[in-house]
Amino acid sequence: MSVVVTPLLSTERVGDALLVTLERAPVNAINDELLAQLDAVLDEAEADERIAVLHLRSALPVFCGGADLALIRSCVATPQGRNEMVTIVQRMQRVFARLENVGCVTLAELGGATLGGGLELALACDWRIAAHDVRIGLPEAGLGLLAAGGGTQRLTRLVGPGIARRLILGAETVSGTEAERLGLVQWSVPAERLADTARALAQRCSELPRLALAENKRCIALASAPHGDGFAAEIAATRRLYEHPETRRRVSAFLDKRALHTTHAKE
Repeated sequence: MSVVVTPLLSTERVGDALLVTLERAPVNAINDELLAQLDAVLDEAEADERIAVLHLRSALPVFCGGADLALIRSCVATPQGRNEMVTIVQRMQRVFARLENVGCVTLAELGGATLGGGLELALACDWRIAAHDVRIGLPEAGLGLLAAGGGTQRLTRLVGPGIARRLILGAETVSGTEAERLGLVQWSVPAERLADTARALAQRCSELPRLALAENKRCIALASAPHGDGFAAEIAATRRLYEHPETRRRVSAFLDKRALHTTHAKE
């Protein structure tokens, strides 16, 4: 008997951006199938070097409500279920780590509630933009659980241990406006402007060379790595970039434009 897998997300190429729309009603709850489909999207992004931006959004009023409640219910029902839950969390960690390290810029457009595993998904992205009034948080402690899909680690690195303790230990949710103030997201805009602003950010970034984006991402990550040598990585990346034809083309065009501007100014 064949198994039919229903698409839980859709993808669309918009120039050099890959738009990924979550559409698992009602709240884009994370389960094995959604993780597998996100994994396949990352395969596509890694294989196509023309993709400079991976833009995650939702077709539903919620960005992502976290782990599937039916799955959690079944896992707490039996001793064997606990092992199953750990396996699911390990898969979340692996897919989110792939998202964090993919060689293009990743943007999460948060147009609705972003909670638990949904926030952990967004935290694995480079950029986060939220509507002013959305609810964002890691409420797992209120259920006696832990934000184990990378939430305790990425949130702490992003906003520092003090704010991480406030949000995680208090099971607190905040608005998009407050999330920007805390450094949890980089932009917060009115809901009616969210889609257009996110699209403009993706468009602007998609015009940049993917190799340069990837090398810059790698060096930024090394800045907080305990045993990484970011300065050496900068030198190695500089060598690679200066050898790349696209870098030489862009630098030459910039210098030619500057020279032409200087000549006109002297006239």
